[in-house]
Amino acid sequence: MDNAIPEFDRISRQLMSLERPKKAKMLVVDDEPDNLDLLYRTFRRDFNVLRAESGVQALEVLKAEGEVAVIISDQRMPEMKGTEFLSKTVPEFPDTVRIILTGFTDVEDLVEAINSGQVYKYITKPWDPNELKIVVQRAAETYELLKLRTEELHRAQAQTELLATIVQVSQEVSAVEASLEPIAVAFGKNFSADICVLQLVAGNALAPGQGNYNGGSIEQDPLLPEAIATKTLQAWANVPENSAAPATAYYQAAGLQAHVLMPVVYRDEVLAVLSLQWKRTFKLPEDELKLIYLSAQQVGLALTSMRLLP
Repeated sequence: MDNAIPEFDRISRQLMSLERPKKAKMLVVDDEPDNLDLLYRTFRRDFNVLRAESGVQALEVLKAEGEVAVIISDQRMPEMKGTEFLSKTVPEFPDTVRIILTGFTDVEDLVEAINSGQVYKYITKPWDPNELKIVVQRAAETYELLKLRTEELHRAQAQTELLATIVQVSQEVSAVEASLEPIAVAFGKNFSADICVLQLVAGNALAPGQGNYNGGSIEQDPLLPEAIATKTLQAWANVPENSAAPATAYYQAAGLQAHVLMPVVYRDEVLAVLSLQWKRTFKLPEDELKLIYLSAQQVGLALTSMRLLP
C-alpha cells in the first residue's frame, strides 16, 4: 500500500480541487439599521454577511440559509433579547460561535448565557472595530476547529459502521450475488455518494452480479478497462485540467462531478469493481481515498470467504 500513497495524494488533490473556496457565512442581528450597516461594512470583505433586524427575523434567515460560522447579535432588541435568540439556535447549530453586543450591564443574562455555552464572548457598545475583528476572527477559527472535530468523529463512526457491515454481510449471506447490494448501499452512504455500484468481474470483463445504491451502471464506463487491467484505483473530476480527457464527455453527459473506480482485489485477482459517483461538488481527502482502498480489500476478503463456503 505504501507504494500507492503518492497516487492517492495526486488523485486527492484533483478531487479536492472541485471544492471552491468560499467565504464563511456570518449573521449580524441588530434592530438599529445603522449598526447593521456598520457591521456589514466591517466584515463583508472576509465573510458572506447575512443581516436581520430582530431575533424572529434572524431565525427565519437561518431557516433559509442554514448554518453560519458566527452570529453577532445585539442584546437589547424588541420582541426577543439577544441571549434568548441565541439560545434558540443552539439545538440545530451547535457548532456556530455566538457573540453578544451590549450597551448595558445585563450581567445576569450574559453570565447565564456564557456559562451555558450559548455565548462565546460579549462586546460592549460602542465597540472598537479592530477589537471586534480580532474577536470574530478567533470565533471563525474556533468554528472551523469544531467542524473539523465533528467531521472526524462522524468519519470514524462511519468507518466503523462500514467495516461492520462488510463483516456482517460476509457472515450472514452465503451467496456472493446477494452480498453486493448491502455492501454497495453501505459504501454509498458512508461516502455520501449519489450513486454506488459494486459489480463482479470474471477475467478482464464484468460478470453477472451487481449491487447498487441509487441505481447506476458501469457497463460503458471509460475507466473500467484500465481499472481491471492495472488493478489500481481510477478517478475523474470535472476540473479544467481534465477537459481533454477521453472520459470527460461520458461523465459530463451523465451529470457527474466526480467518480472513483476501485478494483476489489484479493491475491492479485480482480473479484469486483466498486464505483462511487457524485453529481455535485464533493471533496474527497487523501485519508478518505485510503479508507475506500482498505475497505475494498475487506470486501475482497469477504467475497472470497463466501465463494469458499459449501
